Amino acid sequence: MKRPIVVLCPHFAPDTAPTGEVITRIVDEFIAAGERVHIVTALPWYRNHAIEQGWEGRLVRREKTAWGSIIRVHPFPGKSKSNLLRRAIGFGMFSVVAGVCTLFAGGIHRRPQAIISMSPPLTLGLTGWLASRLRFCPSVFNIQDVFPDAAVETGAITNARIIAAARWLERVSYHRSDAVVVLSDDLKANVVAKVSPKHAHKVKVIPNFVDADRIRPMNRMTAYRSELGIGDETVVMYAGNVGFSQSLEMLIAAAQKMPDVTFVINGDGSARTELEAAATGITNVKFAGYQPRDRVGEVLASGDIHVVPLRAGLGAVSVPSKTYSILAASRPVVAAIDEGTEVTRILQESGAGISVPPDSPEEFARAIASFVSNPAKSEQCGASGRKWVETHVSPAVVARSYLQVITMLGD
Repeated sequence: MKRPIVVLCPHFAPDTAPTGEVITRIVDEFIAAGERVHIVTALPWYRNHAIEQGWEGRLVRREKTAWGSIIRVHPFPGKSKSNLLRRAIGFGMFSVVAGVCTLFAGGIHRRPQAIISMSPPLTLGLTGWLASRLRFCPSVFNIQDVFPDAAVETGAITNARIIAAARWLERVSYHRSDAVVVLSDDLKANVVAKVSPKHAHKVKVIPNFVDADRIRPMNRMTAYRSELGIGDETVVMYAGNVGFSQSLEMLIAAAQKMPDVTFVINGDGSARTELEAAATGITNVKFAGYQPRDRVGEVLASGDIHVVPLRAGLGAVSVPSKTYSILAASRPVVAAIDEGTEVTRILQESGAGISVPPDSPEEFARAIASFVSNPAKSEQCGASGRKWVETHVSPAVVARSYLQVITMLGD
């Protein structure tokens, strides 16, 4: 019997986190390719930063599947997303319990093909590596966001000792792993610059993908619009994590200049309370929480124009996976992001939108207005983005790339 693959990740279906959707679909493709897979993940908790109803009461839950198994571990969430110390402690506790469970996933006496671990949290890198050594198999460390770079750039972490400790953990995790998978050439350059030359060959680029079968172009007049009290006016939407890495105050500033356009911030996160306070009295700004995974296509279709804002310095350490989904929904994108990074290259290559410098409210608003005033341009860019997605970032291609890395490590 073929040896299984063990996947250690912070989110997995039915959890709603974007990284959870990514790894869930990769696992689906592994299964379609005939692999047996054992998952070690957290109990669903992302939507409200608390364990979801029906999943409470147990530290660890195990379930067998037709293709392997899933072990779900308590994520130890704090009440506040902005309390970094509490979150770090929670990640650490989760990593310890998940690490123990990884030793037993699929049976301790059965050697896996590889253990794939996902960051963030960064702690899962060494957790996956240690489990791989105890189970005599290679370790693959998947980097969705480079930490602590993003936290340092946004000022979320300022303590020099904490930064130094995080950078040490980051470097050691890269050195110990047998392969480090990043999402773009920008992230590869970032990681390679931090490791000794003898480890640079480990860093591989495998982009994220979008499920173009699940997210398809839809009529803009959705049921979700009705739920939000929106008519047929133009809607500019941000859908994703509402954190301090995103320059969403620029969206509120743009809304004040375009009173006839409705602006929707769809998601939750540590910056949402502050943004809602900033939007007080601005009647054309609406906030909405995360929606179930099966409504993502409908949510994206509800927006006529989508925005992807990221603060200066973050474009080379993070690739917002929402960009692919927006393109699959056939909607144009306005990105405020560092020039020459992955999202700007995608928009240039696909013709799906406009990139402006980060943290530039005036240019950001002008780019949005150029789509608002020209619906034909919006439609053309949306169609171009959809065509690009169908030919460049399919789930099957991405999953095959991971299997090729695992095969290479096993040779």
